[in-house]
Amino acid sequence: MEKPLVDRNTTLRRVAETLQWDLAVIGGGATGLGIAVDAASRGYRTILLEQHDFAKGTSSRSTKLVHGGVRYLAMGDIRLVYDALHERGILFRNAPHLAHAQSFIIPCYSFFSKCKYLIGLKIYDWLAGKYRIGKSSALSREETLRSLPGVKSARLQGGVRYFDGQFDDARMAVNLAQTAAVHGAAVLNYCQVTELSKDAAGKVTGLTFVDRETGTSYPVTAKAVINATGVFVDDILTMDTPNHKVMVRPSQGTHLVVDRTFLGERDALMIPKTSDGRVLFGVPWHNYLLLGTTDTPIKDTHIEPVPLDDEIAFILKTAADYLSPAPRKSDIRSMFAGLRPLAAPDDGEEATKEISRDHKLIVNPSGLITITGGKWTTYRKMAEETIDRAIETGALEKRACLTKTLKIQGHCTQQQAGHWASYGSDAGRVRALTVSQPDLAERLHPDFDYIGAEVVWAVVNEMARTLEDVLARRLRVLFLDAAKSMEMAPKVVALMAKQLNKNREWENQQLQAYRLIARQYLPEENLDT
Repeated sequence: MEKPLVDRNTTLRRVAETLQWDLAVIGGGATGLGIAVDAASRGYRTILLEQHDFAKGTSSRSTKLVHGGVRYLAMGDIRLVYDALHERGILFRNAPHLAHAQSFIIPCYSFFSKCKYLIGLKIYDWLAGKYRIGKSSALSREETLRSLPGVKSARLQGGVRYFDGQFDDARMAVNLAQTAAVHGAAVLNYCQVTELSKDAAGKVTGLTFVDRETGTSYPVTAKAVINATGVFVDDILTMDTPNHKVMVRPSQGTHLVVDRTFLGERDALMIPKTSDGRVLFGVPWHNYLLLGTTDTPIKDTHIEPVPLDDEIAFILKTAADYLSPAPRKSDIRSMFAGLRPLAAPDDGEEATKEISRDHKLIVNPSGLITITGGKWTTYRKMAEETIDRAIETGALEKRACLTKTLKIQGHCTQQQAGHWASYGSDAGRVRALTVSQPDLAERLHPDFDYIGAEVVWAVVNEMARTLEDVLARRLRVLFLDAAKSMEMAPKVVALMAKQLNKNREWENQQLQAYRLIARQYLPEENLDT
């Protein structure tokens, strides 16, 4: 096999030999990875550290949408919508293998609502400018039922179709890590920052991290340190200032995955106003249907949040108001929750659904830079602003941002068939592994098209280190059908063990740990005891 795109052992050796970095980025989610790509492509010596796997937290648990945010338009946040729609267009251009246009339909049960939504979505189209990806239009009752055969027909007046973007979040994160590495960044997962280093004047000069696989500690000296840890930014801020003001108010968003037959084959469903004032989506994704999301204030942050019973009931009840037949709890194939890093408002009183999803960028007196809030769609713009600030803070040589036109790893304008689309130009390289090892062409599960070569590719070229890394974020099976992912696990872990030179004891440990996690992705009554 050719030289790996990212190699953990080689990167660790490089870190041990490097005396000075320009930028040290803490956090391997959308924001941190975007920052690493921006910094490395400008030519700055960049290191990124993630204490778990890339996108393990919030960044793999989104609604899989690249969008301006229709509801933010209704809230009057025009600037956020405008910026997001333009960033949507840039993402489509830079990563066409991962992001594509998706049609949405709002079913309307009154003539007034049909007019209201059509006018609003025409404004949405207009704000996108040259990045518009489709034209909003009114649909008759018959057209709506043909497009969404699962929607309730009683009193239906028609619908409004509009266009937004869809993507695969965790696959995007992996490609961003690869892109940063290709441009010279040292990118590492399972490396936990344990302390910040400061000089006599109290200025941050670097950090110390521990390789969680070996326990080895590494010092890092950097001209600027960036805290991009999402819902965990306050943990890093506490290392700098123990009594700092809390910067993030987490909100939990839960999604349920059911069979695609509950809605239809092509169009997505958008429910513009639920009982809690939010919108709810029903989005076709990898031959399944993704329903969500909720907005539940959470006090405690956890890397593996669990959907709450009230959230599950809320999504199912809302879906039942619009779909017939409606999915029940027993129809859930997978369910997952993510914590949004909402920038806490100054007055501390607003409900989470009222808090803007715009980002917040601050620099502490010590020079520690913290970026939080925002969303996947605007990750690139957030990264650009952060590096521009880091240039000032770290007294770096000023260099122009290149990411508006920078192609993401896998960039490919010719769409691959099926799940191979998310590999883009790398799809052929993955399949090529089967030439010398024909057994890698075998399917990992009869109900999925994933093959053994993808597991080898994930380990060698995507820095997958655990069974969960592969099944949750490289192949996405855990997020699609948790029970089938457990059936697939023994075959996957055996392939990983061979590639990583691990023994049977490691395989058993991985299987046991994975089953504990996977069981949380299914309602208790759906578990096969």
